[in-house]
Amino acid sequence: MSDRFAEASPRLMARITGVVYLLYFLTAIAAEVWVGRGRPLAYEVVTLAAHLLYVALTLFLYVMFKRVNAKLSLLAALFSLAGCVVEVLGIFHVLSPGVGSLAFFGPYCLLIGYLVFRSSFLPRLLGVLLMLAGLGWLLFLTPLASHVANGLKVLGFVAELSFCLWLIVMGVDATKWQERTDA
Repeated sequence: MSDRFAEASPRLMARITGVVYLLYFLTAIAAEVWVGRGRPLAYEVVTLAAHLLYVALTLFLYVMFKRVNAKLSLLAALFSLAGCVVEVLGIFHVLSPGVGSLAFFGPYCLLIGYLVFRSSFLPRLLGVLLMLAGLGWLLFLTPLASHVANGLKVLGFVAELSFCLWLIVMGVDATKWQERTDA
């Protein structure tokens, strides 16, 4: 599947990635808002579906950014996949509550932000926002988080949703994408 995805037009690839990202957002929000933790089985199923979408998103972003820096894109994907594993194991109560997936998703956002910043086929501002979100997710792991938790959540949400919507609406700059591919 990743070969077909990699061969798709750059704008189509970016838009598919953005749609998967949006589906993840909607599914994760649905789990928290509409299903709720009061219905454990339904909550676990919807949350598991959200994490499967995030795994797909991770793979799509890996393919997209390996042309910028293959090693960093792989490292980012590994951080994200590890975070997803921690989240899924948490759903099934295999890990203790103290194990935080943000220890993986923070570096993931930092790396994806850096790759966006370096890409030239996406706006650098999106990369900066994602890197700030990554720092924010890591800050959540410190005692300072209690003082700025809401601000960090808003920053992370705005950064990731902006990236998602940009991918859907604008895609990537196909000319600069091709320059990256040819290089």
